[in-house]
Amino acid sequence: MAGNASEKQGGDSGLAESKLPSFGRQLFLGDFRLDLIHPQPRSDPDEVEKGERFLEALREFLETDVDPLEIERDAKIPDRVVDGLKAIGALGIKVKQEYGGLGLSQVYYNRAIGLAASWHPAVALLLSAHQSIGVAEPLRLFGSEDQKRKWLPLVAKDHISAFLLTEPEVGSDPARMGAVARPVYDDIVATPVEGGYTLSGRKLWATNGTIADITVVMAKVPESEGHRGGISAFVMPYDSEGVTVEHRNAFMGLHGIENSVTHLDNVFVPEENRIAREGDGLKIALSTLNTGRLGVMASAVGTAKWCTKIAREWAVERAQWGRSIGKHDAVAQMVAFIAGSAFGMEAMLDVVGRLADNKANDVRTEAAMSKVYGAELGWRVIDTLVQLRGGRGYETAASLRARGEKPVPVEQVMRDFRVNRIFEGSSEIMHLMVAREGVEAVLKETSAFVKPDGDVKTMVEDAIAGGLPSLAVDAGHSPRSFDEFGELAPYLRYVEDSSRRVARSILEGLGRWEAKLQQKQTFLARIVDIGAELFAIAAAVCYADTIRSDHPERKTEPVELAQLFCEQAKGRIERRFNELWSNCDDANYAAAQEVLAGRYTWLEDGIADPSGDGPMMPPLAEPAAAGDAVAT
Repeated sequence: MAGNASEKQGGDSGLAESKLPSFGRQLFLGDFRLDLIHPQPRSDPDEVEKGERFLEALREFLETDVDPLEIERDAKIPDRVVDGLKAIGALGIKVKQEYGGLGLSQVYYNRAIGLAASWHPAVALLLSAHQSIGVAEPLRLFGSEDQKRKWLPLVAKDHISAFLLTEPEVGSDPARMGAVARPVYDDIVATPVEGGYTLSGRKLWATNGTIADITVVMAKVPESEGHRGGISAFVMPYDSEGVTVEHRNAFMGLHGIENSVTHLDNVFVPEENRIAREGDGLKIALSTLNTGRLGVMASAVGTAKWCTKIAREWAVERAQWGRSIGKHDAVAQMVAFIAGSAFGMEAMLDVVGRLADNKANDVRTEAAMSKVYGAELGWRVIDTLVQLRGGRGYETAASLRARGEKPVPVEQVMRDFRVNRIFEGSSEIMHLMVAREGVEAVLKETSAFVKPDGDVKTMVEDAIAGGLPSLAVDAGHSPRSFDEFGELAPYLRYVEDSSRRVARSILEGLGRWEAKLQQKQTFLARIVDIGAELFAIAAAVCYADTIRSDHPERKTEPVELAQLFCEQAKGRIERRFNELWSNCDDANYAAAQEVLAGRYTWLEDGIADPSGDGPMMPPLAEPAAAGDAVAT
């Protein structure tokens, strides 16, 4: 959804400068600000009681009234399930009580999405799309008081909402939306008329789009006299004249979701339905994605925790060669990886959720890192569980039930989870977004010391002398630093030391490639992966410390899980550091260009392509004729 170009064109709409501190941004500078995430902000006891009460109601509803096999069989969430979610207030988890919602925190919103995802991911996505990028979040952040009082009680109670952003030709770059003022296949245009706007065009991949009552639409307003123009956000009732759902999209997984291609034909939207100013749409879209990205991480956490349960039960019950398979080393390694990953991801989500609630930090970088980290590590977790379950991991839950076995939906969860690496910003786009933050942070502080092909040691020494002490060797090498964390202190020292290695690596990359560094996307992705792992290690230590403080009866267990995860993460970090400078990236790129040029088409001999002939993308409408208004 959100692309690198979009961030630049959107000014402060993406991960741009904020006056609030950012743990993740400082990490790339080699500045390990543990004080920004520890001690973790404490939740109000009344808020905790309210949140736990809702989670119990949601759990009871899921277990009693929602049949996952029915959703898979019918490829639809039954109306009675949607009505039941409305009845328990699940549509307004974060909406303030004064507007008819539950008024819960980001932490409890995350836990609710994780719980729903563990039961059936399509239910979690319905709730997440409705509340993270649907009407509620844009209005909560940017709406006027009149808009909030008019629309929030509806979406908090019984109006399903959708978010119409992605267009057929836009994908992960919303800044490309509606470049011309005359509608073509791949744009939405809002034409100013008396009293408001008329919207025309198509929107692709609108989750909840086939059942929505109300949506937020992003459309390009042409610049004209009295109109600053630009991408703008509008609240649009779905029963407005001119709205047509053309197609319900079907996917590899998430068979229960209602995802549409929606066509707008001169749909009138009154001016009071515009959210904020003209041209603020990209800012609104990218800001609301924080909640969506944390929703992806929450789903990943729920999935990983469920995988831990299934792996434990299966590895204990299943026996081979005279003992349970969990006693065999190969399987034990899988179980340890799944459990460690579940703890690390939950820790990361908890830390970011509390930061978001506390509002003292800028969490955009952390939310972006959490999304890509949860999507990528969560995919490895579910893939590992499929392997652990063997043939039963590949068999459908319905088939397992039909022959008398417990209907464990591992293959379904794998299909459902795969999209997390694509939507809310693909992993490739998210890597570039976060990398830009890290590179720009280092460049801002060290630009005077970067020399083409310069010796990194000299550049670092000059940067330290010039006022960047975070690159220097300091407390991270002290054997006594962070001693208050006991057995977990070495991992914080490792994070501090490694964060400086990250900053020095970025500095070396700037010296080697200068402006071309932005084209070294694989190098930058590795930098981001290292930063995310370091963040996760720090979060795991903080989370373990919080758990043993809040639950003295669990004095050792969280520490053990944190150690397990941190050791696994350290191994991944060291591999990434090594790959920064020892890789075949250039050779791979050159080979790819030869493949694309058709040099190796003979390699494709001996196959039959069931997709047939024709272009991969549908042809576009004719471009705007000379004299047609063009939006800038």
